[in-house]
Amino acid sequence: MRTLVVAFVLFVVPLAYSQDKSVKPGINDPFKNPDVEKYKNTFEGESREVYLHREKIVAACGLKPGMVVADVGAGTGLHTRLFAKAVGDDGQVYAVDIAAKFLAHIQKTVREAKLRNVTPVLCNEDSVDLPKGSVDVAFVCDTYHHFEFPHRTLASLHLAIKPGGRLIVIDFKRIAGISSEWTMNHVRAGQEVVEKEIVATGFTKSEEVKDLLKDNYFVIFTRSKSDSK
Repeated sequence: MRTLVVAFVLFVVPLAYSQDKSVKPGINDPFKNPDVEKYKNTFEGESREVYLHREKIVAACGLKPGMVVADVGAGTGLHTRLFAKAVGDDGQVYAVDIAAKFLAHIQKTVREAKLRNVTPVLCNEDSVDLPKGSVDVAFVCDTYHHFEFPHRTLASLHLAIKPGGRLIVIDFKRIAGISSEWTMNHVRAGQEVVEKEIVATGFTKSEEVKDLLKDNYFVIFTRSKSDSK
């Protein structure tokens, strides 16, 4: 068993900390100074699949009162506000994003909704910047393809999620000949590659929610209960 643990550490640490180059340079440039109203219309528009099925998505996350959830890539707060209601006053939601303007908008909207269990977190391009072992569920919706340093970001998520906690990833299906030209150009990798990257960082694929979304896949991973990092 000790040999396996050592091998795991030797494999994961180089992946997480030797990734010096962005895998998709410039993909996050629009969020350096975003037009919040424009993105609100996009992220919370009827044409967006994850907006149309937002209630079903939250239900499929299996949240319970008192849980701590990290909405990674929270954007304008679509799922943040729903999560805040789902976990209740005894729960906590971290709204994590690289855009300060998005977080200011979330602060405003949760105040208006009288939600007092949301904490905005301005993250870095290679880390979610959350306390170790602080999160029961991390939710990454249409955001994984924006991870410029996926191995480093995943390593930070692994540290932030409690042993036995869950990482939920929803992202665009990228299938040659089927996916749109926009998806093929904008999204770095398809589901198979994403799953391999996540598993290599210490997670196990535990469930895939099918028949809910058409253009996106919906996969749930579990963090190892032993902390070998």
